[in-house]
Amino acid sequence: MRNSTKAPLKRSNMDHVTNRQVFLIFLALLVLALISTASSTVWNAKNSNLYYLQLPSGSGATAGQFFLNFLTFIVLYNNLIPISLIVTVELVKYIQAFYINYDQAMYDEETNTPAIARNSNLNEELGQVKYIFSDKTGTLTQNIMEFKLCSINGRVYRIGAEDIALEGDHTSSPEDGHTSFHEPGHPPPGAHATPLQDVLESNHQHRVEVMEFLKVLAICHSVIPEQTEEGVAYRASSPDEQALVEAARSLGIVFNYRTPDSLAIDVMGTKEEYKILNLLEFSSDRKRMSVIVRTPDGAIKLFCKGADSVIYERLSPNQPLAMLTETHLEMFASSGLRTLCISEATLKEEEYQEWQGKYHQASIVIENREKELEKVSNMIEKDLCLLGATAIEDKLQKSVPESIETLREANIKIWVLTGDKRETAINIGYSSRQLTSTMLKHDLCTAENVQEAKSKLESFIKELQSSQKGEKNAKNEKREAALIVDGKTLEYALHPLTSQLFLNHALACKSVICCRVSPSQKAAVVELVKSKVKDSITLAIGDGANDVAMIQAAHVGVGISGREGLQATLASDYAIAQFRFVVRLLLVHGAWNYNRLSKLILYFFYKNITLYLIQFWFALFSGFSGQPIFERWTIGLYNVIFTIIPPFVLGLLDKDVSATSRMKRPTLYVLSQCGEVFNTKVFWMWIAMAVFHSAGLFFIIFYGLSHEIPFSDGKVASLWYIGTAIYTATVVTVSLKAALESENWTWVTHVAMWGSIASWFVFLPAYAHLWPGVDLGVELFGVDTALYSSLYFYLTFLLVPGI
Repeated sequence: MRNSTKAPLKRSNMDHVTNRQVFLIFLALLVLALISTASSTVWNAKNSNLYYLQLPSGSGATAGQFFLNFLTFIVLYNNLIPISLIVTVELVKYIQAFYINYDQAMYDEETNTPAIARNSNLNEELGQVKYIFSDKTGTLTQNIMEFKLCSINGRVYRIGAEDIALEGDHTSSPEDGHTSFHEPGHPPPGAHATPLQDVLESNHQHRVEVMEFLKVLAICHSVIPEQTEEGVAYRASSPDEQALVEAARSLGIVFNYRTPDSLAIDVMGTKEEYKILNLLEFSSDRKRMSVIVRTPDGAIKLFCKGADSVIYERLSPNQPLAMLTETHLEMFASSGLRTLCISEATLKEEEYQEWQGKYHQASIVIENREKELEKVSNMIEKDLCLLGATAIEDKLQKSVPESIETLREANIKIWVLTGDKRETAINIGYSSRQLTSTMLKHDLCTAENVQEAKSKLESFIKELQSSQKGEKNAKNEKREAALIVDGKTLEYALHPLTSQLFLNHALACKSVICCRVSPSQKAAVVELVKSKVKDSITLAIGDGANDVAMIQAAHVGVGISGREGLQATLASDYAIAQFRFVVRLLLVHGAWNYNRLSKLILYFFYKNITLYLIQFWFALFSGFSGQPIFERWTIGLYNVIFTIIPPFVLGLLDKDVSATSRMKRPTLYVLSQCGEVFNTKVFWMWIAMAVFHSAGLFFIIFYGLSHEIPFSDGKVASLWYIGTAIYTATVVTVSLKAALESENWTWVTHVAMWGSIASWFVFLPAYAHLWPGVDLGVELFGVDTALYSSLYFYLTFLLVPGI
């Protein structure tokens, strides 16, 4: 619940750019209306002697007529702003979402999970991503936890009789995705570890310490047991907890059941029941959980497990095992294992009762209850005795290294934000190819204050600059760097005095790994890049509740349907089952959607301005009277029938490059990423082209019919004849323009382009002969016959669009 925040309303960068251009076109519309109104006033004044026009006279009439004329021209030019564009774009985006939902290449057969587009508003945003912020556990890894090793009373133990083979350096095994990383010449942790079964099945001298450690694993958790036909099954909110409880069960310490105020375990056949006095739950901020119980012999004990960074600062003084256990923790983490510290404390009755009173008071506080409970919890979680540590294996997902490499080729930078230990994060960085052995490692994890963090960052920047000027690799490329920072130091790095320095250095590095970070810090890092880096589209991807904040903070949030619930998926804009699917989501669907919607929007403005600006050109010859050159129903049906299909074809079917080619050549993504297809410059180039085409269509046909007799019987061209001829040429022109812009011709494309032209030629004769049977289309009565019998019409129809 602490990670539950109100979902922000997200709009794409293309929407923002389009909205700004619509506002500018609206201003242009007002200017055109003012110019036309002023010109009408001047024309009326000059021709006031023409009594048959019945022009208004007098200052009062002039003022009133000016306002009415202004409204007339607003109505006449209003279609310069394509209102139907909004409906068309939303419908196209909605259909594009189905392309994502039904893409078999993003379907995970193992979990029967398809990709889901939860927010179609951001379809085109997927084609412009420059930064990916990724969680580690469950996002890059499988989140299938297996208890491998533990440190108890300063000794390393393993589960199973066989040695754990964690060998090699920072290389990955293509078969299972497992990777280890440790110093050459040192045996991997667990190589000489004692099997726990051997200790428990004999009168081993350390049997008591091991039993106490395993009891804590079976008691300190929030796991719910369920009775099934196959026995007791455990249900846990965290895969780590489930792995620990199942490991204890495999060793003979079985968690049987729990009630609201007690739980029972079976210790080698002997039942023990513990009364639960308090449960201090785990949270991403606390990074620990504790349970206070009354043991069968009446003692009150506090069992606590959590990250080493929070457990160690709560240990009692003079802990003989602390340094040795810390060494083991580093060994575990260096092999990519997830670690937790296990501790306990014995409480006196008076001490507990006094604390319980404070805890009860905090639990009934109405305001700031969570903060008060946290404050009181810190009072009791102190003077702990370290029992040991656990090491759990979580393997990489399939094709993660290859996916990261592909994304980098597409000029996308990936930052890993994880709550794991520094060593674990570094190891996963090597295995996922986020880190390489040739990179400069800039470790910011040791800064103790803002000034020290600033000093280190300045030193790193100088080192990177000097190395890039001098050293180059075998490919003659500048040496790359990686920045590693932990949660404590990140607080100093995000301080106003150092945030810009931190950002500058992070952007200069090829890889950034933030470890031991809280959900709020993840979101803060995303917000820093989002707000400070111009034209940067960010994407955050995670699988758990602790990733919700950064998923909502990023421009695009992607949730992985993992084993930590549906919080991330429900808060996301797009949901996938595996990290590798994000490559196709961006490089194929993102790039396609961006290119398609860019053409759709640009074409929509083009076709509207091409037709409706002709009203302005005609006003130059009609005394700015507000007389339209086109029949009113043909004006309305232009966007509804005659030019409605081409935008959908461009928005749904246009394909510049095949999916296979895009996956093989990730560098193609850069074209959409940099906004080359749709930006302010491109937009106004299309507007200029529309103005040019509009003027050409009007003046060529208007002057072509003004000085010649188009009919063999000597009749001259009427207003509606000229208007319909221009309208016909415009429909043909904008349809052919859509054809020229289409890069993927299918039978649907042919039907759309030629069908749009044919629809007008079918409509015109039918509409022109409705009157007098139907009181509609009287202006166009017989115009079709005049057009089709005139050679000039065919010349304009064939030649003007080509010109």
